[in-house]
Amino acid sequence: MERPFPETFAQLLKARFPVLYLETHEEQRALHKIALIAGNADLVRVPRPVWSWTITGGLIQPDGEARSNTGRVMDALKAVQRLDEPGVFVFRDLHPLIQDGHYPQNMEVVRMLRDIAHAFRTGRQPRTLVLLSPVLSLPAELAKDITIVDFPLPGEAERGALLDAMIRSNGGTGRLRIDLDDVGRERFVAAAAGLTMQEAENAFARAMANDPVLDLDDLDIVHDEKRQTVRKSGVLEFVTTGTVLDDVGGLANLKSWLVKRNGSWLPEAAEFGLPAPRGVLITGVPGCGKSLTAKAMSAVWNLPLLRFDIGRVFSGLVGSSEHNMRSALRIAEAVAPCVLWVDEIEKGFAGGTGGDSGTGARVFGTFLTWMQEKNRPVFVIATANDFDGLPPELLRKGRFDETFFVDLPSREERVDVWRVHLLRALRHPRVAGELPVGAGLLGELAGLTTGYSGAEIEQAVTVALFDAFSERRPLSRDDLVRAVMSIVPLSVTQAERIDALRAWARNRAVSATSTDDWDLSDRPGAPGR
Repeated sequence: MERPFPETFAQLLKARFPVLYLETHEEQRALHKIALIAGNADLVRVPRPVWSWTITGGLIQPDGEARSNTGRVMDALKAVQRLDEPGVFVFRDLHPLIQDGHYPQNMEVVRMLRDIAHAFRTGRQPRTLVLLSPVLSLPAELAKDITIVDFPLPGEAERGALLDAMIRSNGGTGRLRIDLDDVGRERFVAAAAGLTMQEAENAFARAMANDPVLDLDDLDIVHDEKRQTVRKSGVLEFVTTGTVLDDVGGLANLKSWLVKRNGSWLPEAAEFGLPAPRGVLITGVPGCGKSLTAKAMSAVWNLPLLRFDIGRVFSGLVGSSEHNMRSALRIAEAVAPCVLWVDEIEKGFAGGTGGDSGTGARVFGTFLTWMQEKNRPVFVIATANDFDGLPPELLRKGRFDETFFVDLPSREERVDVWRVHLLRALRHPRVAGELPVGAGLLGELAGLTTGYSGAEIEQAVTVALFDAFSERRPLSRDDLVRAVMSIVPLSVTQAERIDALRAWARNRAVSATSTDDWDLSDRPGAPGR
């Protein structure tokens, strides 16, 4: 079980670890925590004052006075090394001075840090140097001298205390009425999970400034602030979708599997002895509803959907890929419970086990280890079109709860797909005219589109709508038939590829189609046939 930060940090101070590295954007909160821990005799035995350094302010003593001639980092480090008294010395934003993506590094600073590590480790007085930075960046020379310490985002108690303080401050002025019961307060506190203290304060302040009443309607403002945080990560996208499972035609087996696991991350599921679901891998023929299912699932579970663009993980400076991956996974865990959607995962990790100086292998290994060991309710839904690009390590049991294969829709599924798209297209009376969306029309269209994917059926509806619009008349049955005939489906142009997909999935995946909907004569090679 992961130790709380105060306990971990105090233990490292007592053990006289010479140099610690905290990766966080929350400078002031981290400094406050460090000062509380370092000054507590019950936690560290020997209380020690906290010094701090910035490139703009120089070295600041515990009494708040700046020490002269310490603006340059080397002068400040030398001054710290000469001090023979207990202390914690926090240096902020030192990472550009010791690691800039090129070699040789700033070897003077690197050598000085190694000298300080040795001096603090062997000295009489308990001294610790703390590097505080928003990014983790260390040269190889310092890898064995520095200990990395996780600094977690604010927990529920801290966010709750912040909200209570802001309610007292604003509610007492008479300009804001608080219309929240205990459950409403808890929902506000939970909505701010994954935000820094400053971001949570901004979100609560926006909610209070929205109108004269603070109530549950203001939760959307807190969620909007969370979207900003996710967007700033650069590799995650907060997806807002109105898609529901009814918008997905067919795939009854997959949809049933997902519905049964709704709420499995809640405490009552744990009391029932159920583990939180890890995730699901959905592979199969392109255009048959894999991505649509991912969007619909988050709506069914009423959880935020984060799209993970693995391609962006590998962009940027040398050495930033590992940081991007860790940052994305940390944000996903902070937002939990949530759904993490990795679209076309085979492209993101294609060749990820080598060929790029080991970067791909390390990033891929980080992702696999996280999937295996994560203890936060982050449900991973990965979609793939090409099984050849899937690394074998990803398919090992324990990574995903299940692997589903999505085949071309059966006749019954095509009826569902046609119904979904036609009802959506005919919502406006001017478009619908006298066209009946009944069993006869749906059965005819399903029969005409044997071997068509869901995306191709959707395209046929769009083409038919263009034909009707060009003549400024309602949509007709003939428009739909002509549109179907104009499309050459993927089952014709990529027949060999689809057969290979079915052969691969036969003994490796569960069919997403319900057994009641199988076309046993159409597709003998589909999984489970």
